[in-house]
Amino acid sequence: MDGVINPLVLEWLNLAFRWFHVVAGIAWIGASFYFIWLDLSLRTPPQWKTDQGVKGDLWAIHGGGIYEVAKYQLRPPEMPVKLHWFKWEAYSTWLSGTGLLILMYYLQAQTYLVGHNTLIQSPELAVVASIAFILGGQLVYELLLRTPLVKRGLVIAVALLVIISFASYIAHQLFSARAAYLHVGAMIATWMAGNVFWGIMPAQRKFVAAVSNNEAPDTCAMAFAKLRSTHNNYLTLPVIFCMLSNHYSFLYSHAYSWLVLVGIGVCLAWGRHFFNLKHLGYVKPIILVTSLLGIIVIAVLMSITSTNTSAVGGGSAIQKTAETASIETAKITQLIQVHCTNCHAATPSQPGFAAAPAGLIIDSATGLAVQKIRALPALQSGYMPLGNFHQMTELERKTLIDWLSAQ
Repeated sequence: MDGVINPLVLEWLNLAFRWFHVVAGIAWIGASFYFIWLDLSLRTPPQWKTDQGVKGDLWAIHGGGIYEVAKYQLRPPEMPVKLHWFKWEAYSTWLSGTGLLILMYYLQAQTYLVGHNTLIQSPELAVVASIAFILGGQLVYELLLRTPLVKRGLVIAVALLVIISFASYIAHQLFSARAAYLHVGAMIATWMAGNVFWGIMPAQRKFVAAVSNNEAPDTCAMAFAKLRSTHNNYLTLPVIFCMLSNHYSFLYSHAYSWLVLVGIGVCLAWGRHFFNLKHLGYVKPIILVTSLLGIIVIAVLMSITSTNTSAVGGGSAIQKTAETASIETAKITQLIQVHCTNCHAATPSQPGFAAAPAGLIIDSATGLAVQKIRALPALQSGYMPLGNFHQMTELERKTLIDWLSAQ
């Protein structure tokens, strides 16, 4: 499927969808964070407000002045003519993200979706697996929400962690490492959009219809909608991490990248818990400290395991230097010309690329050496070259790795 769209047209489409996706995501995340803050920051109102049906209120100041916000137990004495709903922020974020997934990973499946030595090597089958992965994840999540576990906060959190961990491992077996990170993020983002579509909006419609007719609303449905909203709040930062991970090949190219994804996601969700407690009036800096320490521990463990992996690959640094001393730069340049410059050139020859990915020009041994910190883990993990169009052999890969390790 690669090359079915003119590279320049593909780049413009990518830009348009990505820009819209980012803007929509900012709107959705902003609204989500704001309403969680708002709900947790409400305090008991004075008696005269309680008599009017107000459950909680707060006062805030912003650029336009001082604002008074109140939340009713059920409804105001008179229903407003205009009631603002918040749904299209979520829908437009998910739809634009799906568009990006199609443009980048489905139309260029051989380049971005198919991984090195993964279970699926057919671009068409990889696309089918991608759709099944996301839809399957959504089904599992919705089924989990309908079990008694949903009433036990800590238990449901552990269950979600297990599901995400399993999904991360499976994604790394099916797709390229970069695509695996994105697919875990896409799966969770689909949970979040589904929470709005399947749970929050239907409950709100029924609630408004009931109170407008002076009928008793389904409080259980509203509590369930609030739970879904809370899930979205905690899942937001891990999703953002997954979506931005394509800029950090040292993460998804690591030998245990599936576990790194889970670990960092847990730290980010745990850090988010600090702010939710703070909104309630409980300030616990230890949560932020342990969240940061967790990421530091992950970084240290990644460094250790990367070092050990390198050692297994071919002995000490001194041995590697001795072994690679006789490898001529001309040989390395030849390999680069065959396997790298089709994409990483000033004018790429590979269909689907109007410019070198990430602006990286690798057309010589010197150019490769300059990018050692990014190129070495990408070669070791098999992520590069993208799509392996010219069938780099394991011997050629080892030659590049040994030479680059000695630089």
